[in-house]
Amino acid sequence: MSSTTPVESWAVDLAEVTMIHPMAGTEGILAIIAIVLWIAWHIWQCKFENKYFEEEVRRFGDAENIRRSMNE
Repeated sequence: MSSTTPVESWAVDLAEVTMIHPMAGTEGILAIIAIVLWIAWHIWQCKFENKYFEEEVRRFGDAENIRRSMNE
């Protein structure tokens, strides 16, 4: 069985173990990628919702018409 970490056996002093998971050291890069994707998703979501809202206003009338229909 091959190992993805330098740990061959758990019967060692854990204070001497350096890393116990694969891809150690990439956490910072992965966090930056996740934050960039999260911000990009929010920008896309705002644009999509604004476009959808504008289509709804065009389809059902102006803002005053929508306000009157919601108050009835």
